[in-house]
Amino acid sequence: MTGLRFDPMLPWWAIAALAALALAMAGFALWRGLRGWAWRGLAGLAAAAALAGPALEIGARAGLSDIVILLDDRSASQSLPDRNGQTDAAIESLATEIAALPDTELRRVTVGDDPDGSLIGTALTRAIAAEPDARIAGIISVTDGQAHDTPMIPANAPAPVHTLLTGNPDDWDRRLVIEEAPAFGLIDEEVRIRLRIEDQGAVPDDIAGSSANLRISLDGGPEQVFAVPPGVSLELPVTPDHAGQNVIQLGFDSPDDSELTDRNNSAAVTITGVRDRLRVLLVSGEPHAGERTWRNLLKSDAAVDLIHFTILRPPEKSDGVPVNQVSLIAFPTRELFLERIEDFDLIIFDRYRVRGILPPDYFRNIVRYVRDGGAVLVAAGPEMSSVESLNLSPLSEILPARPTGRVIEQPFTPQLTDAGRRHPVTTGLPGAPAADAEAPSEGDWGRWIRMGEVTLDRGSVVMTGQDDLPLLIMDRVDEGRVAMLTSDQVWLWGRGFEGGGPQLELLRRIAHWSMQEPDLEEEALLAAQLPGLALRVTRRSMAETIGPVTITAPDGSQTDIELSESEPGRFTADWQAPGPGLYRLSEGEMTRVIVLGPAAPKEFEETVASDAKLGPLSEATGGAVLRLSDGVPNLRTIAEGRTAHGQGVGGQWIAITPREAATVTGLSRRPLLPAWAWLGLIAGLMLAGWLAEGRRATAR
Repeated sequence: MTGLRFDPMLPWWAIAALAALALAMAGFALWRGLRGWAWRGLAGLAAAAALAGPALEIGARAGLSDIVILLDDRSASQSLPDRNGQTDAAIESLATEIAALPDTELRRVTVGDDPDGSLIGTALTRAIAAEPDARIAGIISVTDGQAHDTPMIPANAPAPVHTLLTGNPDDWDRRLVIEEAPAFGLIDEEVRIRLRIEDQGAVPDDIAGSSANLRISLDGGPEQVFAVPPGVSLELPVTPDHAGQNVIQLGFDSPDDSELTDRNNSAAVTITGVRDRLRVLLVSGEPHAGERTWRNLLKSDAAVDLIHFTILRPPEKSDGVPVNQVSLIAFPTRELFLERIEDFDLIIFDRYRVRGILPPDYFRNIVRYVRDGGAVLVAAGPEMSSVESLNLSPLSEILPARPTGRVIEQPFTPQLTDAGRRHPVTTGLPGAPAADAEAPSEGDWGRWIRMGEVTLDRGSVVMTGQDDLPLLIMDRVDEGRVAMLTSDQVWLWGRGFEGGGPQLELLRRIAHWSMQEPDLEEEALLAAQLPGLALRVTRRSMAETIGPVTITAPDGSQTDIELSESEPGRFTADWQAPGPGLYRLSEGEMTRVIVLGPAAPKEFEETVASDAKLGPLSEATGGAVLRLSDGVPNLRTIAEGRTAHGQGVGGQWIAITPREAATVTGLSRRPLLPAWAWLGLIAGLMLAGWLAEGRRATAR
């Protein structure tokens, strides 16, 4: 590389002025008709050129090798039949041919598995950006063409892009597509999942259009089967029947062994069941200091609809005031306890006395309501030990304890029992006394001053009071729940008496346990996904020991894992799943279903090889889209601008375009003329002009 450069001895304006003066003098001489004007003008210009310092700059160049980018798709979909073999053969053949080309380097780019699918566009964009455009001679992709980052695929490239598709022309697949699925649903309210079954590729004639038997299962329960034709969207009604995760498993059997894969024949949809509103009926037998506690707790919960009645004027009260002149709301007993009792999730009797307001038939209806899945919470005061006790009503059939008639009015500090330290309602309560504490210490709970003595019939005692007598009892009755608090002094905690205690948290947990909140179930099998495909299994139990948890993988294989007790009532273990899919967990009668990753990973949503996503890039750059099932194409080199693929005697061929890129390794500068040569040139030109004028004078 050679070029002309200048190193002026004077500022450019001075050199330009000298050149202009020389031209002006030459022009004046021409106007006067003087001979030699041209020589004198050239002498002035030569002097200006000498002052500009012209020099030849000579650069040393070194040729650069061409670069060929070879993209190797090793994502999960490439593990389908024949594709790995085709990929290996193509990569090996192309790498050998590229290595044999002179001054050519190979850049290998491997695309592996990613939670977001095959990121071929991202890999291509990064590979092209990492190399100078002037050196890229060609780009070859060996893939099934299923890219999941289509927006990242470049629109053009500095060299031909060839796409070599794996797979076979007769490949076909049938898959399950979930078009729309809700993330949440109201318990016992119908929600809809929209889905369809889709055929792709060269579907055999005897299978095309045939219906598939769609199998549906909720939380691993019994399956329901429906015939669904392909290509038709179907709205499937599903009713979440419990709070928390409701896992709906969907799938159909493969219609033929020639189908590419059955990994996309199933799916799992998780719908979180939520209650619309928790309806609570609070009946206070009389005004007292703790009544406001229950009302404030339930009214502060936005998810609770509260109906509260306080009996201010008992039937036996006789003051002579006519009923129509009493400014009180009549207690709608029939409507609440007969007609609309099923509308409530929890009924609370707060210091209620049996005074004839509720007939025995109403209490029997409450018993039936509990056995069918309802809940009753009894917050008892001194009236529980009197002749007006609820224990003397038909409700005693479901109460977990019987009063002895004794009321203890001595200060005591509530204590957790061994069962209470394991029960979700009372475990982890702030400020709970230590299990081995002999006396209350700073930061412990404050004391209560009254409780009723009861005899336990059934249920779990989770808190005790004076002389280790039952203070809080939790019991299950058939499908329902019953909780009994044998003291009305919990409000002392809310007032901060002797430091107070977790009043609101305790009452909130009792109420939500009664309403069957999943997070407060004492017997539960839980599973949570950790990063990757790790699984954390948690078993809550009131038992001291539990058996191993059996995990059933999507392929039917089973694994038993042992759980260790991490805290009272909680057993945990971590387990690494071999792959994504739907897993079933069981321990005794407890079961759980969890989906690790998608039941059908993104790689297997579309499996038939296609050039729909990479084809436009190959077309824009003059590259080829070929199927490896027809053989691995030969590699050639062609001049830039010529066709980069074709059919030859030996089969199909693709080409790269050598770029002949180079880099400058050194520069040298040499004056155009040495100083003495410039001086001689200027002097010669001036002498020539003088001689020309002299010949004219002689002629005259």
